[in-house]
Amino acid sequence: MAQKQIFPTKGNLLALKKTVKLAELGYELMDRKRNILIREMMKQVERVRTLRSEIAYIYQRAYFTLQEANITLGVINDIAKAIPIDNNLDITYRSVMGVEIPKVLYEEEDVKIRYGISSTNTKFDYAYKSFLKVRDLTLILAEVDNSLYRLADAIRKTRKRANALKNIVIPDYQLKIKFISDTLEEKEREEFTRRKIIKSSQQKKLSQKDIS
Repeated sequence: MAQKQIFPTKGNLLALKKTVKLAELGYELMDRKRNILIREMMKQVERVRTLRSEIAYIYQRAYFTLQEANITLGVINDIAKAIPIDNNLDITYRSVMGVEIPKVLYEEEDVKIRYGISSTNTKFDYAYKSFLKVRDLTLILAEVDNSLYRLADAIRKTRKRANALKNIVIPDYQLKIKFISDTLEEKEREEFTRRKIIKSSQQKKLSQKDIS
């Protein structure tokens, strides 16, 4: 797309200088935002590393206890259906440099027996408790994973905008400022030379009149 022609006037020069200062300020703010988001992301990365290590063990343990319950009781699908779905959670958000970071709110309750004791055993009880722990860690992991995705996306967009300002927008304005400044200086030199020639010509004519 063809660029709009910039006329070399003092008004345009002042406007461009003001614009480039705003662009430089915008770049500084973008760069600061990117650094803050990266620091926040590093915190979340550390959390997710710890969680993934812990949750891998918890999942492994939970499925082992489930296997034991199935072996001792048979397939426990019907017993599991007696346990109601837990909807006791909510999601809020906190803002980090304009990025909405989710926070899962969940009130942990004391473990309650929600199935018939006569048709189960301690293996099933242990499996039930293990999967409650799986649920709690999964909620936290979902929160952290979503936070990481949002932060990574915001960092990518911020870096892209900052690079555009630094490498495209600001250099373009600086080139236009140089063009206008050079053009105005050249016009001033031409005007100075023109006035000097006119003055010299007038003085020459006056000298010729005096002689005559």
